[in-house]
Amino acid sequence: MKITAKDVAIKCNTSTAAVSRAFRAHSVIDINLRTKILSVAREIGYLPPAKRIKKVEGFRTISIVVGDILNPFYPNALEIFAKEMTLRGHHMLVHVVPSDETVDSTISQVLKTGSDAAIIASANLSSDLARSCKQRGIPAVLFNRIQTDGRINAVCTDNYNGGIFAAERLVSKNCCSIGFIGGIRDTSTHLERRRGFIDGLKRQETRLTFEESGGYDYNESFAVISDLLESPLRPDGLFCANDVMAFAAIDASKKIGMVVGEDIAILGFDDVPMAAWTAYDLTSFRQRIKQMVINTLNLIEAMWQDPDVEGELIMVRSRFVERSSG
Repeated sequence: MKITAKDVAIKCNTSTAAVSRAFRAHSVIDINLRTKILSVAREIGYLPPAKRIKKVEGFRTISIVVGDILNPFYPNALEIFAKEMTLRGHHMLVHVVPSDETVDSTISQVLKTGSDAAIIASANLSSDLARSCKQRGIPAVLFNRIQTDGRINAVCTDNYNGGIFAAERLVSKNCCSIGFIGGIRDTSTHLERRRGFIDGLKRQETRLTFEESGGYDYNESFAVISDLLESPLRPDGLFCANDVMAFAAIDASKKIGMVVGEDIAILGFDDVPMAAWTAYDLTSFRQRIKQMVINTLNLIEAMWQDPDVEGELIMVRSRFVERSSG
């Protein structure tokens, strides 16, 4: 549903002419009324025609909202999105969520662009942005995460089965003291990888010995894992919920003289390019990013054709990549 000057006028109990004047710096209008109009306009996502980003004829613009931009997974995904959108004749806008905020802090920013669709790829997620987009008829798809609201469309990796395979792998390596290094506890990637890992250990009649959170951050993970490795019953097998935390685990292990792949097995998730570096040679689960990107854009284009498309969840299997770390 398109938000108009009339909607703002009704909420402010004024005229559309007053709304128009409020957006012109030199127009004569009561200061309190101007303040109220601008506040309401921001709240409901209204912009006057002069302030809207003009679309190039024949092109559509898609906003991508991303957090954790320091995680190598996301720059890689953005590059693939850019290439695929260019092939399809779409424009891409990127909105980066500050590390201490949720994706919903970008709501007004996304709505102001006049984008034709939104892809939400931030870990710090609530449903307000997706809901706001839906209310305005803007297709929104979650990328690399899911949400409890079953009406929101999403494309993600099959994190649960990846977790199961990680458990099987560590048990097959004869690990007896097994740990899980999780990410941000309320994110779907953390929850699903953890759930699959624990279920996989149960199937192998093995229990989880250690569990800590590294917050998907290298420094935080390094500190947590260093403490674990100094404990009397230190782990001999670790599954880290992403590669960045696995890199920290490898560095922490090497620092105290452990031989990675022999004294301790370490698995990551994402298979970012650094995983193949000689210094890490990390065994990981490769997210099939290109397929996920294609599925996401196909879903958006389907929503352009049929706005009632909702509740679509497309899962893409990861690929196990074996290297020397575990």
